[in-house]
Amino acid sequence: MGHGANAKEAVYTLLAERLKNAPVGTPINDELMDILHHLYTESEAMVGGKFPMAPMKLEQIVSSTGIGQDELEKTLQSMIHKGLVLNIPTPDGTVYMLSPMMIGFFEFTFNRVKKPDYVELKQLAEQFDKYLNNPEVRNALFGGDTTQFRTLVYENVIPHAVQTQVMTYEKASEVIRQAGYGAIALCTCRHKASHLGKECEINAPMDVCTTLGNVARMSVAKGWAREATVDELLEVLDRTHKLGLVHLCDNVLNEPAFICHCCSCCCEVLGSIKEYGISAAHPSNFLPALDAGSCDKCGICAKKCPIDAIKMANVGDGVKMPEVNNEICIGCGVCASACPKGSLTMTQRTAFYVPPENKMEQLKRIAGEKGKAVVTSGK
Repeated sequence: MGHGANAKEAVYTLLAERLKNAPVGTPINDELMDILHHLYTESEAMVGGKFPMAPMKLEQIVSSTGIGQDELEKTLQSMIHKGLVLNIPTPDGTVYMLSPMMIGFFEFTFNRVKKPDYVELKQLAEQFDKYLNNPEVRNALFGGDTTQFRTLVYENVIPHAVQTQVMTYEKASEVIRQAGYGAIALCTCRHKASHLGKECEINAPMDVCTTLGNVARMSVAKGWAREATVDELLEVLDRTHKLGLVHLCDNVLNEPAFICHCCSCCCEVLGSIKEYGISAAHPSNFLPALDAGSCDKCGICAKKCPIDAIKMANVGDGVKMPEVNNEICIGCGVCASACPKGSLTMTQRTAFYVPPENKMEQLKRIAGEKGKAVVTSGK
């Protein structure tokens, strides 16, 4: 009995090591093991632990894992249903890759429009909450120079003088229009929070997670999201803007997979910035600038800032004025959009940021920064 238990645990340990060695990685602790035991059956954990780093065709995975094709296909189908494995169509045929935790099976579990039939969501939410509230875990998932997320500035506060200079990848509306296909799913973070008995402080809607391109097609095909028109996605953008939510995008130049509409009370990314001081989302190419002469010192900007980058600072005689911490400001534009006097305006940063060209380039950068090797081909 003990031997069997040890053998089973070894299977999950191998899976944990495989996930840890991925570009983003997942630190191994008791909370991670609880999550893996909850999500993976023993046979799925065995496949996951042997999964190659690079996306590969089925016959290559058979060779690399030593698992028979019939058995492997059956297990893979179960893992694909759960979002633990992604099946990706290519011109040369379907390839398979093991989902990381983020962006991966965390989202694929909690952003589904239909309740998963293989997991107890309240218990899993509690397990993820314990895991994610570990500083080492936060740093691994969200820290580093190359992040998985980047901030999109509110377009209504981009100065007219620079509108023509703003690249399409900096505008949420253009990212949506250029995607070619889109879908809407549940907000992962607010959905997780709801199972913990937490309510969003600004009552932000849950059905606003915007997925784009091939990821949207995959999500719709699997029943994880519902197909949405460009007009619907732009309406979501406008609705979440009016609520003061932050638009966070996949940190890639071409074919981003998602735009999240985030509140600081539930979002793991904004929470990492606000509570842990981790630069979890790359800032936009804009910063707020204050016209002190027109400012009525109402403090709305400080209250609206989702990461507390604005404080009301004492300037003498009991007078307080907004003070922006440019070191942590992500340039979302929430403050400028909320300012009743228009005293805060967005200005371009002196250092211009261009995201990684695509997802592979992003992961190569992340792996390099963490001293990991990343395999880019299954050949």
